[in-house]
Amino acid sequence: MDPCHHGGVNEAMENDGDPAWTPVQPGPIGILSDSHGRAERTERGIRILEQAGATSFLHLGDLGSQTVVDQLAGRPVRIVLGNVDPPDLADYASYLGVVVDSPTIRLLVGGRRLGATHGHLDAEVRQLSLDRPDYLVHGHTHRVRDDRIDGMRILNPGAIDRATRLTVGLLDPARDRFEILEIPFD
Repeated sequence: MDPCHHGGVNEAMENDGDPAWTPVQPGPIGILSDSHGRAERTERGIRILEQAGATSFLHLGDLGSQTVVDQLAGRPVRIVLGNVDPPDLADYASYLGVVVDSPTIRLLVGGRRLGATHGHLDAEVRQLSLDRPDYLVHGHTHRVRDDRIDGMRILNPGAIDRATRLTVGLLDPARDRFEILEIPFD
């Protein structure tokens, strides 16, 4: 079963062995997704997450513009690209020092494994699910999600744009706590 419950591109993927899980500093992680070029909302979401205690950030794709990447630059952030992001956005982000782990992020945070992807590539979601992370985090659907399936916690922070409620998420792996924070409309 696809843990994201949505359609997407089915692609064949080979697994040459266990994936590498990148160790990162423990602490609360601010999670953003689906900005769709809305730089000002992205900046407001980041400020809300910083005020709530986020020490690092993940953007789960559909950034939509270089101006959104500009808002992320200079912060401890990793991104994946989504279905609306042109491939050259990764080059721009890397040039600014933003870490690009597209199409998936695999992190080891305080002994817990976190796998993240945008969610539009079924093969990537399936592979992450098979890798059995503690947290499988995705965007794409624009819907908040917090489910536990077969020992995994599957999370979606919602969306910064094109949603009835604009939201970001704060994950504290040390406490196994996930909080949804609202961004006021313009």
